[in-house]
Amino acid sequence: MRYYRRMSAPRIETHRVGREQQPLAVIDDFAPDPAALRNAAIGAEFGPAGHHYPGLRASLPPEYLPGQLQVIGAALGKLFPWPGRVEVIGASFSIVTTAPADLTIVQRIPHCDAFDAERIALIHYLSADTDGTAFYRHRSTGFETVDQARQPIYFGQLDAEMRHNGPPPAAYIAGDSPLFEQIMAVPARHNRALLYPSFLLHSGSIAPDAMLSPDPARGRLTVTAFLSVRQT
Repeated sequence: MRYYRRMSAPRIETHRVGREQQPLAVIDDFAPDPAALRNAAIGAEFGPAGHHYPGLRASLPPEYLPGQLQVIGAALGKLFPWPGRVEVIGASFSIVTTAPADLTIVQRIPHCDAFDAERIALIHYLSADTDGTAFYRHRSTGFETVDQARQPIYFGQLDAEMRHNGPPPAAYIAGDSPLFEQIMAVPARHNRALLYPSFLLHSGSIAPDAMLSPDPARGRLTVTAFLSVRQT
């Protein structure tokens, strides 16, 4: 199956998130054949995701990311003032399936995927235009990113707040909360991808009535990938 035959050029928009002005790329028409990718997901074997992801993951076709590296590199070149080598750390199909009542505390609040500045997250939406990704500021610290230096401060404060006020309700975070302020939200669109630093506080925008089907033909199907960009 060919994933690299492109019918239209991707459209790349760049943004700056919040007070910390972290870079974000929004890429429409990201993959040349998103229908083929969805069909590949329908035939894939999904299993529990781990690492606090509220759903299932499956392996990608091996040609998917190599075919997209040129687009990814072009987007990263718009985000960062220095050239770098892109390395793929991991990538998979992902489907959100966990019911709100079953969410762990970690799954009810924004998160970071890594704490290093050179790590980049990618999410590629392959389902209907139903939700997206939101970015947050932790109210008491003012942090919008959590790097290695901020990590003990942030988690210490968060732990103290939850000991004092109790955990957040069993629900996906949607908009502002007592602990977090939403600073930007990007709606999902079919075949849209986002690239952003992994240490940005973020969460999927999962509506209370969202369909949480494990079926790749019906559920919230995405590709999630983690990249490293090192200066050359």
